[in-house]
Amino acid sequence: MLKRVIGLFAILISYSFSVSATELGDAVQKDYDEYLASLFDHFHRNPELSTVENETARRMALELSLAGFDVTEGVGGTGVVAMMKNGVGPLVMMRADMDGLPVEEKSGLENASRAQQKDPVTGNMVYTMHACGHDVHITSLVGTARHMAARKDEWSGTLMLVVQPAEERVMGARAMREDDIWGRFGTPDYALAFHVSSNNIAGVINVSEGSPYAGADTVDIIIHGVGAHGAHPHRGKDPIVLGSQIVLALQTLVARELSPRDPGVVTVGSFHSGTKHNIISDRAHLQLTVRNTSLETREILLNGITRIAENMGRVAGLPEDKLPEVIISNESVPPTINDARLARRLKQSWSESLGDDAVVDIPTKGMGAEDFPFFTVDPNIRSVYWAIGGTPQADFAAEKAGGAAVPSHHSPLFKISPQPAVTSGVESTVVALMELMSK
Repeated sequence: MLKRVIGLFAILISYSFSVSATELGDAVQKDYDEYLASLFDHFHRNPELSTVENETARRMALELSLAGFDVTEGVGGTGVVAMMKNGVGPLVMMRADMDGLPVEEKSGLENASRAQQKDPVTGNMVYTMHACGHDVHITSLVGTARHMAARKDEWSGTLMLVVQPAEERVMGARAMREDDIWGRFGTPDYALAFHVSSNNIAGVINVSEGSPYAGADTVDIIIHGVGAHGAHPHRGKDPIVLGSQIVLALQTLVARELSPRDPGVVTVGSFHSGTKHNIISDRAHLQLTVRNTSLETREILLNGITRIAENMGRVAGLPEDKLPEVIISNESVPPTINDARLARRLKQSWSESLGDDAVVDIPTKGMGAEDFPFFTVDPNIRSVYWAIGGTPQADFAAEKAGGAAVPSHHSPLFKISPQPAVTSGVESTVVALMELMSK
């Protein structure tokens, strides 16, 4: 008898949750039609570059304040933090990045950006574009704020919404941490974020238990040589020859020092040396990007780069004070690693609420990086980063049939179908927050 009662209770809970999820979908769609669609259009037409997202930040602060949150501006530069305390419970953070890119939009859309802004890096006036979908992220964050505020009687705890600047320059999250975001607002128990993806079907949630984004290190190798006349190479130490040997030797790191199932990338993107045909230079400069999906792999690659560079210098006969210098930039980004248990928990909640067809686990191709991990390490915070599809199925079918290729992120042709992307972004976030904070 007890088992039958428990079983009936479970069915009632499941039925109740399903109904509330249906109501959520209807409410989000209504909000999109009446409000969020025009907000997305505004953000898409008016992108701003990293660190100078001033108007975007002001608009986000206004929207979150109108939703009932306590808002603080100017965190880590142009960052915005919005807090809603709603009784006893966990502190949960949801982050959205807001910066655009110095790209001239050529998507052909009616609301294509024609905005221009002075690039803080070059000082030049450039066209700006949301060529990576951050307009979806911030629009969805506003929708999330509005719906969580409307459902305050259904959850308990503290909700922290973070509007992050300068993700494209991989510096905004670090800047907010350096501005003592945890000391000022509290350290989250959970940290969440999503990214819209042109590689996935519009509206579909893609979540993995592993590493959706790689860690990235920027590495410079300064190679010292001994200059000489090109007709007398025996009188010098040629840094171009040594640099070429180092470039080739670095390829063995991934091929022979990593397990075949452990991904890693060592790419030499720049090689500069010399000034004239018949002069052997006394210096060469290699610029590398190094990618990984675990801290163990990162250590193997970085240690290997230093070992190879220095010892190839010894092979070339350089004295100890002229060995190649390996410089690892402090702009490095750790890999984004989902908490496996939390990812499974949210995946189940999304499947039950939005349907099994709405959730997939498609491994990420490539080694793109994110600065979201600066929010989740030191201290380690349980986190999940998922993707929301942004391209209609018909576009993939057309590409497969020989039509136009689906544009990649950072392309001037990049475009996202906003309605399914924004509404799925809001729904998936609200469901995740309710799973973690529900009464």
